[in-house]
Amino acid sequence: MDVVYQTCCGIDVHKMKWVACLCKGHKQEIKEFSAKTKDIKAMVDWLEGNKCEMVAMESTSVYWKPLVNIFEMRGLKYMVVNAKDFKAVPGRKTDVLDSAWLADLLRHGLLKSSFIPSREQRELREATRYRKAITEERARALNRLQKMLEGANIKISSILSTITGKTTMNLLDYVLNNDEMMDEKTAETLIISRISASVKEVTEAMEGIITPFQKTMMKQVLTHLRE
Repeated sequence: MDVVYQTCCGIDVHKMKWVACLCKGHKQEIKEFSAKTKDIKAMVDWLEGNKCEMVAMESTSVYWKPLVNIFEMRGLKYMVVNAKDFKAVPGRKTDVLDSAWLADLLRHGLLKSSFIPSREQRELREATRYRKAITEERARALNRLQKMLEGANIKISSILSTITGKTTMNLLDYVLNNDEMMDEKTAETLIISRISASVKEVTEAMEGIITPFQKTMMKQVLTHLRE
């Protein structure tokens, strides 16, 4: 079988450690490194010192990312492969380490690299996913607040277009932090934006029956929405 890389390395990826098998000609050298940054750098020094041409590692969870970050910084060529692809290659023996098997397959060009976006693309993707998660979390919090208001018989969402506006927040803060019933004079001072509803309609909509527990829960949700 043709040899594609004279010197290459297979890395078995774990959460707390990596097992690297350097394949140099017909010789193999296996070393274990911790997941600490200083040890990743030591691994790269070892690979560079041996003039490693290519590194292959499993796409296990997100544990491969610290390696890729440093490999890119140091200009070391690598590929990330799907575990099911290389473990399904015929001829693998059960007593062979994954790192050694990876190195052997890599040496003979039998591995298919997964697509790994550039670092800028990975960071953009991470930021986008985080923004999406926050947006979805906020939407869930708004739905939760709406259900709580309905449970307390507060109908402010029926007369105002949004429950996150300044006026609505003022009205809710008053109801949640005062034991007295809201009257029209008080409601008028709390309305700071232009609304189509009258002060009387607002006052009637804010009249509900809120238990101490409901107040506590609503305060928690409002705090979350304001963060």
